[in-house]
Amino acid sequence: MFVKTGDTVKIIAGKHKGETGEVTRVFPKENKVIVENMNIVKKHVKPSGFGQEGGIVEQEAAIHASNVQLVDPETGEASRIGYREEDGKKVRYFKKSGNTL
Repeated sequence: MFVKTGDTVKIIAGKHKGETGEVTRVFPKENKVIVENMNIVKKHVKPSGFGQEGGIVEQEAAIHASNVQLVDPETGEASRIGYREEDGKKVRYFKKSGNTL
């Protein structure tokens, strides 16, 4: 998967199109990511024990990885990601600028 936890991404589709945020969790098997303060949904929660409160909780929902692009910190533009080998290691690079992550 081309996105990792801590990466800054720009959302390119959906109701938050054009907004940027940091990836907090990655689900590689489902090909989804959770972006900080994006795609907020309301979840109805039952009280689960003594002293616990139920109610409506707001939380971040997953976004499909195809709907996000990594943001180059030098140029500030979103770009596709490629892979190349440098010093025997596989590294990610921005296809637009050629900068290595």
